[in-house]
This record gives sequence, structure tokens and C-alpha cells, in this order.
Amino acid sequence: MSSVLERPARAPADAPPSRVRKVLANKRMLVVTTVLAVLLVYGMITTDGFATLDNGRAILAAVAITGFGALGATIVMLGGNLFSMSASVTAAGAAMVFLAALDYGVVVALVVALLAGAGAYALQGFAIGAWGANPIVVTIGAGSLQAAVATMITNGSSVRVAPEVTSYKFLADTVFGIPAGVYLLAASAVVLHALLTRTVWGRTLYFLGKSPPAAYAAGLPVVLTTVIAFAIAGACTGFAGVVQAASTQSATVNDLATLTFDAIAAAVVGGNAIAGGRGSIPRTLLGVLVIATLSDLLLLRDYSAGVRLLATGLLVIVFVFATSSKEQAR
Repeated sequence: MSSVLERPARAPADAPPSRVRKVLANKRMLVVTTVLAVLLVYGMITTDGFATLDNGRAILAAVAITGFGALGATIVMLGGNLFSMSASVTAAGAAMVFLAALDYGVVVALVVALLAGAGAYALQGFAIGAWGANPIVVTIGAGSLQAAVATMITNGSSVRVAPEVTSYKFLADTVFGIPAGVYLLAASAVVLHALLTRTVWGRTLYFLGKSPPAAYAAGLPVVLTTVIAFAIAGACTGFAGVVQAASTQSATVNDLATLTFDAIAAAVVGGNAIAGGRGSIPRTLLGVLVIATLSDLLLLRDYSAGVRLLATGLLVIVFVFATSSKEQAR
């Protein structure tokens, strides 16, 4: 079994042992970096207010929220489970749990919120891994159930933090001009990258995503690997809700409505394979920067939300087509 994990027959492009130089030299990374550079240059030249410190902080604040959701989407994708359609509701639920639990201290509130996200996703992972259920159907159903429970508990109203509670505010502060959420995202990304590239679980996840039949035939712990992957993804998604709640000081079930789409878009634009088995955390972070920059640029140019979604969707389609063409060429 160990030989299968350590030396798969055809290692994914970013499968361990992965080196930073190989990731940076990857052609897909170069393309995404070029797109990001073009957006930045275009914005600075043509759009008033784009090249300002305040706008830079606004982009980074969006990166922190979308980034956590995209980390979760990446983990789910790598295991060959497409993506979770319940990310927005799970993040909103974690945000409400976080604010409601702040009376017991920020540490307890943070732990409970992340456990709520991890638990919600882990149940989905079990259904998918153990029963072979369709990931899209399962996650849509799970999202509906979570929304229903949250609405019944709150009667559709928002959850707000008491004015005298301030222990959470460091999560919304800036450190050296950069939102605290960005530092948390960076630290989480480092940990996840290490888990994916330096652990047996990470190698198993890549192998499972690349060839599920081979993983089953090799006797690998498919169900456990899938449940752990979903639990980690749920915790990341919950963190997105926590960062959002710390900033707005309130939460409703309809908050972060576009997180599911933005997270999937960032993971795909970054070059992660939707079918699984190929991708990396650095790729995802680069995709997050592209999505956040594009959205900010269109917002400053006063385009509607519909146009922003359209532009993001077209960008995703282009990258999916390009990725699929390269895979077929191989």
C-alpha cells in the first residue's frame, strides 16, 4: 500500500513531492500570472481609484474571504468530488454561530464555528465516500437543510454581536496596512500545502482524485480520506464566514451568497482540475487574486452585479476549456 501512495503510476502535475520551482515554472501558473498582471495594469491606467492604498486593502479583504472558500473548494476538487454547492450557506451558518458564541470568548466562538463548518461538510463527505452519492446532489441538499435550520433558529433575522463585546475585533483589524484575515489565510495555506504534499493523507487524496477505481482496488482508505478532506474544506469555509462576520458584526443566512461561485471560480482559474487529482494551494491563491481583482475593477467601473458575475463566468469557461484541451492533447 505504501508503494502505491509514494510512487503512483502517473503522478499528478502538482503531486508530492512538489517543489516551489516546479510550481512557479508551470505553464498554467504563468498564464494566470499574466492575466493578473494585465488586470492590474489595465486598472491602474484606466480606472480612477484603483491604484490607491484603500482599494488595495479592499481587494485584500475580499481575498481573505474568497480565499478561505477557495481553499475548501480546492481540497474537495483534488479528491475527485467536483465541488460543494453548500459553501455559501455553510459560511453564513458558521458566521452566525461565531457571533452567537462570542459571549463565551473569542477562542470558544472560533472553535465552535470551525467545528460547525467541518461537521456539516464531513457528513456530506461520508455520504459521498461511503455510499457513492453524487457530490452535486448531496451538497445542494445539504445546503438547503442548513439554510432551513438556520432560518428556523433565527426566524430569518440577523445575528448581531453585543456592542460591549470587542474580543473578536482583531480579526477585522489591519496589520502593517494588510487585513488580519490575509495573514490567517496565508498561514492556513501553508498548513494545507504541507498536508497535501508531506503526508500520507495528501498523497492518498491526489491518488484518489486521479484514479478512484485504482484507489479502491489498492485498498486505500477512500471513505476516511474523503471525510477528512470534506471536514478540512468545511473548516476553511467556516473561516470565510468568521472573517466576514468579524468585519460586518452581523450575519444572516443570505450573507456570502456568491461565495460558492467565487470559490469554485478561483480554484478553476488557478488551474486546478475539476475532475480531481491535479492542482495545488499556490495555484488556488493565484486564482483568488485574479477573481478578487477582476471583481474590484468592475465594481469601480460601476458595472452591475450581473455583469461582474458574467465576466467571472466567462473567465472560468475559458480556463476550463483551455485545461480540458490540454488534457485531451496529452
